[in-house]
Amino acid sequence: MSSAVPKTINTSDDKTIIMKLQKQLSKRIGTTEYAKYVLVIPPKTIQKLGWKEGTELEAEIKGDKLIIERED
Repeated sequence: MSSAVPKTINTSDDKTIIMKLQKQLSKRIGTTEYAKYVLVIPPKTIQKLGWKEGTELEAEIKGDKLIIERED
């Protein structure tokens, strides 16, 4: 089983954070299962961004990229 703890890789000037997308069962109604997806972000990254639990975030899709920002 793979670890849920994200890894980092070094680039020339900064660290690139490798995160893991996890699929979790959200609910089951009868025989139908509903899933949700969770992106695991390291605590140090959350702290560096100044985010806290409950922070509202906005997501934008640009091509094949997902950009997540704190909602102001």
